Amino acid sequence: MSVDTAVLCEPVTLPTGTAPGTAPAPASPAPTGRRASTDAPLPVLGDDVLAPLVTGGEVFYAALDYAASAPVLRRVWDDVAAYAPYYGSVHRGAGHLSQVSTRLYEESRATVARFLGCRPDDEVVFTRATTDSLNLLARALPTDTRVFVFETEHHASLLPWRGHRTTCLRAPRTPDEAVAALDEALRAAPAGPKLVCVTGASNVTGEIWPVRELAAAAHRHGARIVLDAAQLAPHHPVDVTELDVDWVAFSGHKLYAPFGAGVLAGRTDWLRAAEPYLAGGGASKRVARDADGALDVEWHTGAARHEAGSPNVVGAYALAAACRALEEAGFDRLVRREQRLLARVLDGLADVPGVRVLSLFGPQAERVGVLSFVVDGWNSSHFAAALSAEYGIGVRDGMFCAHPLLRALLGGAPDEPGECGGAPAPDAGTGERSLNAVRASFGAGTPDEHVDRFVRAVRELVTEGPRWTYRTEDGRCVPDEDAATAAG
Repeated sequence: MSVDTAVLCEPVTLPTGTAPGTAPAPASPAPTGRRASTDAPLPVLGDDVLAPLVTGGEVFYAALDYAASAPVLRRVWDDVAAYAPYYGSVHRGAGHLSQVSTRLYEESRATVARFLGCRPDDEVVFTRATTDSLNLLARALPTDTRVFVFETEHHASLLPWRGHRTTCLRAPRTPDEAVAALDEALRAAPAGPKLVCVTGASNVTGEIWPVRELAAAAHRHGARIVLDAAQLAPHHPVDVTELDVDWVAFSGHKLYAPFGAGVLAGRTDWLRAAEPYLAGGGASKRVARDADGALDVEWHTGAARHEAGSPNVVGAYALAAACRALEEAGFDRLVRREQRLLARVLDGLADVPGVRVLSLFGPQAERVGVLSFVVDGWNSSHFAAALSAEYGIGVRDGMFCAHPLLRALLGGAPDEPGECGGAPAPDAGTGERSLNAVRASFGAGTPDEHVDRFVRAVRELVTEGPRWTYRTEDGRCVPDEDAATAAG
């Protein structure tokens, strides 16, 4: 069912610079009501936000932190605003708005299944995010399941398996090495249920993993496989049937959708056999009091079994709207453009002395629009702060919730402490280093100018130095407000 937008109210506009439950922030420039010149195929919210520069003036904000949370597509926001007057609780309401919302909620589930190329008997469970999806699956594993995961995973797909018999494989240096390592580990494993968890694209390097080959290795040894597609799905088509994975997990907020919605999609048997992830209304089909005072519960067997409570209908609808937008824009076209931007960035950084782009698989590896790098003589927090304060560019710095991977990429010992943030130059004169990096990430809403500005900014900061002084505040590097003149 599609909402009849002709009868819907106009989108609600919040006061400039405010969010629900917060006070205005006058120091933050408001959207201008006009947009920067952009050739991005899918316009996003925030492309009209002006960022102040410590050196004076302001520029259109360049959002290059898509790997953390991608900007919301304007189309998705408009779809949600159109639905908002029809908002209602789902599944158990007889009223008109509840009926509308229920149909939209279930149609959103079907949209996601099509987007993922799910098999006819697969199930789509709405969750809060990838982290929630993988923790749900971890709770549903049969007794004595052995889990196999590479140390290169994001913490969301590395940590939920604690408490199970988990084998953590070392970081491979080629895709073939990854497949061989998994094959060997599974061959040596005793009989019993086994699960492999692997990322589709690294949230640190952007490198695409050999998912189809890893799935084949898993199934060859009677194991199942779950794909963490949080970084792959926004940049590249994900087809569950073609990849032959048993489950896939991803987040709406990385797929150009607002609100806290995620997905776990795939096979039903382990999920239906497990106790509900959350106990409560919606998950329960029948509840009765036994004669001895205990509660007798019959749980639902479908997706509702793991969707207790009032579901996030708006989030699910927004996520489905983003899936539709990506499909209709043509994923092949989006991928080609992103690869062109990625090549421009990699070529530009290769010409800057002292910049090292991090990689597991080498320069020929296939990537999505995510890359991390370190700069000789710079703490990554200092570098990211300068990009923001002097150029209006938003990136991320630190260890990106992938600490073992960063240690492997930077040659750190397993127990070597890393950090997120820090002083501008913690290794100056001490011989000590800072185990962190800078990450830039982009996608379908990124204008060419943003990546060009980023490459130019990196080159100027490295060759000419920062134009401002910085200090550490609450563990983060920030511009020194008392600086009267530019540094140097």
